[in-house]
Amino acid sequence: MSQLTQKSPPLNILQEVFGYPVFRGAQEQIVNHVCASGDALVLMPTGGGKSLCYQIPAIARHRAGRGVSIVVSPLIALMHDQVGALEEAGVHAAFLNSSLSGEQAAHVEREMMSGRLVMLYAAPERITNPRFLAQMDSLYERGLLSLFAIDEAHCVSQWGHDFRSEYLALSLLHERYPEVPRIALTATADDLTRADIIERLRLEEAQIFISSFDRPNIRYAIVEKDKPREQLLRFIRDEHEDDAGIVYCQSRKKVEETAAWLESEGLKALPYHAGLDVAVRQRHQDRFLREDSVVMVATIAFGMGIDKPDVRFVAHLDLPKNIESYYQETGRAGRDGAPAEAWMAYGLADVVNQRRMIDESPAGEEFKKGQRGKLDALLALAEATDCRRVRLLSYFGEASQPCGNCDNCLHPPATWDGTDASRKLLSCIYRFHQNGGQRFGAGHLIDVLRGKVTDKVTQYGHQTLSTWAVGADLPEQQWRAVLRQLISLGHVVAEGEYMTLALADSARAVLKGEVQLLLRVPTVAPKKGRLARGSGKPATSNRSAAPIELDEDAQLRFDQLKAWRAEVAKEHSLPAYVIFQNVTLAEMAKQHPQTLDELAQISGVGAKKLEAYGEQILRVLE
Repeated sequence: MSQLTQKSPPLNILQEVFGYPVFRGAQEQIVNHVCASGDALVLMPTGGGKSLCYQIPAIARHRAGRGVSIVVSPLIALMHDQVGALEEAGVHAAFLNSSLSGEQAAHVEREMMSGRLVMLYAAPERITNPRFLAQMDSLYERGLLSLFAIDEAHCVSQWGHDFRSEYLALSLLHERYPEVPRIALTATADDLTRADIIERLRLEEAQIFISSFDRPNIRYAIVEKDKPREQLLRFIRDEHEDDAGIVYCQSRKKVEETAAWLESEGLKALPYHAGLDVAVRQRHQDRFLREDSVVMVATIAFGMGIDKPDVRFVAHLDLPKNIESYYQETGRAGRDGAPAEAWMAYGLADVVNQRRMIDESPAGEEFKKGQRGKLDALLALAEATDCRRVRLLSYFGEASQPCGNCDNCLHPPATWDGTDASRKLLSCIYRFHQNGGQRFGAGHLIDVLRGKVTDKVTQYGHQTLSTWAVGADLPEQQWRAVLRQLISLGHVVAEGEYMTLALADSARAVLKGEVQLLLRVPTVAPKKGRLARGSGKPATSNRSAAPIELDEDAQLRFDQLKAWRAEVAKEHSLPAYVIFQNVTLAEMAKQHPQTLDELAQISGVGAKKLEAYGEQILRVLE
């Protein structure tokens, strides 16, 4: 271990500043490597403690006289929360962004240039601005430029799910400041994205740390769409009454309509998308971060940099673009390690819409081919009959065993031999083409298979086809499931503005009976009543659920601690979790410490917070 890490042991910083007794996973190895001036690429799941991997080296190097660490962060909200949390922990940190006045920005710059600042958060476009580069040049010459931490590093990759062109200019950090260590961090990156990050950020010599992508506290569930709004409401009321959650929708219109509908049903729901006024977006985001039980209905414009630890569920009403997006978005649930759920409703229209968006994009054919492959992997996850978690982790190259906690493990889906039904469906599409070369959509196809007379059937004379009514024995929902699975398997393609259906080359083998198709049996969600989470009884209590099991007295202490924390957070203009996370409050309530020494033993209580709040907490606990 270097002289630097001996002077300021990372474990001491972890315990003294952040109040955690031990490192998790690869954290200690990463921290020691960066403290010793090594470059690193860190892949660690959301909630795995990525921020500590650069915050502790920044503190250690500052204490050793190395100056300020620069943190590249893409979002203002993330900067505010991270800086607020660091200042609460007694670490001198600041940010530079458009929310500051000229006078405030000048003060931050003076703190940075003096070497007093431990960490400075800024967006990539500010860091590569000529004026800011000149300031960093001066710090570098004086030996006061300590570390570069590049958060959300997948943004530099064209293969990533959230590419941002301003990240590309960050390659100059290596060229301009070769002796300053760099740590790039992301929660999601497949092999292509990892290679892109290494090349574009000039991290060829960096040590790569890949943590397990498993989030064992998250339960994954995917259901077939059947009145998806009502399915969503039933999911929230049955499982997550009074919990904070995020609902993702594909379009701005759907976001606003869904939020309004949930609110009309008595939930505290807010919309968020890029088309809303900036002040409205900020107000809604602040409410989500600072209030309990808020459901944010949003497009993917919302999420990156949201550090709220007690999000108990993430729901998707539309299919994401790929597994990386799905993993990143669902990973915003349960950052505190307590149980959380990732729920998605998925249907035929989702498959068609995602394929159309890829086909109609202006990207090159190679890129489109890659995106189709990523979508196919997500469709395979959605249609899987085996463990969701095994499939998800396998995508990121990680072997695992069935988890026993996803929907497929808990309630194994029934399968049926859909070979004959698939051949009937494919034959019907083939007959359409033979009968005048016409193509039709899913609704008309299913009408013909089930023998339903409509104006369109009569117009085209499709009641005379040999496939007329050959599928009358199966309900419409099951035919939709067959078609959806044939599209996801690549045997049917949906094309054009009206998403008409055609046979893929692989359909020939199915029609000839050379391929057996075992398909999922469509499931119908049970019609449950309005229940409190896990109780089996009607919801009657306004108490917030603690992240660990508490007895009656401890639950009362937990509620009182949350009320106290809310007042402190309001005084400091910070989200409540920046003061203390729910997990820490629940441990206080359970352990019921009587002295400051006992309180100091609870995970999450650092020295600065003990000094600032210790006596108040003990009074609340009395």
